[in-house]
Amino acid sequence: MRFDTLQQWLDWQETLHPRKIDLSLDRVRVVADALGLRERAPVTVVVGGTNGKGTVATMVAALLKALDFRVGLYTSPHLLRYNERVAVDGIPASDSDLCRAFAAVDMARGTCPLTYFEFGTLAAGWLFRERGVDVQVLEVGLGGRLDAVNLWDADVAAITSVDLDHQAWLGDDREQIGREKAGIMRAGRPVALGEETPPASVLDAAFGLGATVSRLGLDYRLVPDDAGGLWCWGDATIPLGLDPGERERLEGARGRNAATALAVLHLLGLQRRLTADIVRAGLAAAPPARLQRLPGNPEWLLDVAHNPQSARELSGWLAGHPVSGAVAAIVAVMADKERGPIFAALQGQVKVWVPIDIPAARALPASALSPELARLPGSRVVAAGDPVEAIAVASAAAGPGGRVVVFGSFMTVQAVLESLDPAAPQAVTG
Repeated sequence: MRFDTLQQWLDWQETLHPRKIDLSLDRVRVVADALGLRERAPVTVVVGGTNGKGTVATMVAALLKALDFRVGLYTSPHLLRYNERVAVDGIPASDSDLCRAFAAVDMARGTCPLTYFEFGTLAAGWLFRERGVDVQVLEVGLGGRLDAVNLWDADVAAITSVDLDHQAWLGDDREQIGREKAGIMRAGRPVALGEETPPASVLDAAFGLGATVSRLGLDYRLVPDDAGGLWCWGDATIPLGLDPGERERLEGARGRNAATALAVLHLLGLQRRLTADIVRAGLAAAPPARLQRLPGNPEWLLDVAHNPQSARELSGWLAGHPVSGAVAAIVAVMADKERGPIFAALQGQVKVWVPIDIPAARALPASALSPELARLPGSRVVAAGDPVEAIAVASAAAGPGGRVVVFGSFMTVQAVLESLDPAAPQAVTG
């Protein structure tokens, strides 16, 4: 084995390919076939989309586990530890398992210079085969057509939403981006579309492939009404018996994502096995830092919103859940993001901005972010030297009855979460 520890493997993978992102299936297909990963592959669900794909993938895996299937779940990026990316039956892979998987990929690749994400994707597939999973649920990393998870043919695909993000790689409008995301669909196989008005490019691709299309609002929906909620598929319904707290958690994007996850189960042919208890078990699953509330005074809200669409969802949630005090936001964003629409969506909800530096090469320095935030009408900016200071500054700014929002990237939430809870496991970087 080349290395002894997980961190050594991850550090080395960062240097293996000259570019962090190099969208192509050529390399991963060669190595996957050397490992035999596409031969007799388990049932495969591939989930793509601009936002919500991690939530849908997590819910699908939880629903399948509740139905007694052995399930592998691959998601990215991680929040605190790399191990979160690869889980079997809800349990993250151990360091030793990941090291063994990386060693297998390393041996099979020869001199092929895999990217960090490609290496991890192949390792996840190797572990899922070793564990004998019945179903592997794979979240797309970037785009779809040329993303590493697309080396497997999806038995069911899901596209949660299409909006502007990663334009440098995917295109400058929804139609171009939709065309890239539609690449995870396969001829004659079903796809769940998780928005009511998907781009024409997605629909054209689906119909051109002869895919079976199920569309939110047209073929399926989740209704979190006062009677306890309904899951609706065509004319069929399942009363869910949701309590008020459960219904609240299914508002907005979370409800649309939950409906899409349930649609995937239908498209897998499991609709007759779905009961209210199974559905509720699946809907209770969610990855962390998606509108995650931490009790306290002030209250803390963690959300990995990092593009215009997710910022609009965050803003809508804040407007629908006001607090008596002020709202302060700890924020850091990547320099390549289109920041104007992100902050415009939130400027009416946030009174105090606390920009921070995070340890990411792509991150915009707080010194450059501060003047951008200062130009927002009705807002003020307070500088903080590090996440620990930012926590104190934001808490004081929000005050009793207020709320501190942490958003902008996974690494923003990671930095603050680790500082909020010193007992939390330290992140394995990458």
